[in-house]
Amino acid sequence: MKKIMNRLFLQITATVILSTLSLLALSQEKKSVDVDIDVNKGDSNWYMQPWVWVVGGAVFILLLVALLKSGGEKKSA
Repeated sequence: MKKIMNRLFLQITATVILSTLSLLALSQEKKSVDVDIDVNKGDSNWYMQPWVWVVGGAVFILLLVALLKSGGEKKSA
């Protein structure tokens, strides 16, 4: 009798857990979702402007020169 009760408890527990998991999976599904993404707004992004690339390149070169120049000054006493 104890063996049958353990098996029954295991079956009921498994049924409840699996039913809960299937309900969670079904609750995530949305039937009709209308997503409207407009990538062409008419105005261009800031990184598409040529002056941004020129200024960024100039800053990069200045930083590179400053780092390379300061690394080469080793004084020996």
